[in-house]
Amino acid sequence: MDLFGNTADPAVNLLPADGTVHYFGPVLPEDQADWYFARLMETVDWRHDEAVIYGKRITTKRKVAWYGDRAFRYTYSRVTRTALPWTRELRLLKDCVERAAGERFNSCLLNLYHSGDEGMSWHSDAESDLVRNGAIGSLSLGAARRFSFKHNSLDLKADVTLEHGSLLVMKDATQSFWKHRVPPAKSVTRPRISLTFRTIRT
Repeated sequence: MDLFGNTADPAVNLLPADGTVHYFGPVLPEDQADWYFARLMETVDWRHDEAVIYGKRITTKRKVAWYGDRAFRYTYSRVTRTALPWTRELRLLKDCVERAAGERFNSCLLNLYHSGDEGMSWHSDAESDLVRNGAIGSLSLGAARRFSFKHNSLDLKADVTLEHGSLLVMKDATQSFWKHRVPPAKSVTRPRISLTFRTIRT
């Protein structure tokens, strides 16, 4: 069952049970979103993502970067990363996301998808390094991409298209009961940057 489409109303919970997801739509004017996209492409310390699967270390085409208030260590896909200090642009974007979401964050995992050939498989952001049931604010820059949810045990699925400059916030029990992904999209030829602002346990 498809539960929702592109409803940009932050007052509406897009999940019917077991979690909270708000889609704000664009929170940056298009010219600002364009400027930040270009700056992040140039200034972020992008590295190919790595994961350990069945004991083997693999490298993805997708690139990532990890920043934070201090050198937080964050382990996912059995690989540990150490946060870099915020850049000026990332601090400004963090302030923007915090104001819109009404939340506070101390770190950000960035993903760079070069085209629609690159995506993210089903997963939840429930690593022990993160504050349990904490908010995750996902800011999208660049190509619009579909973002999908599926419930872990109920026959519930959902999709929303994340637009250039838009914000999606996941919080409460979402990561415990739902998985999400960015499916490949052959028709998408432009890159996309996602900035997922998080809170590491301190």
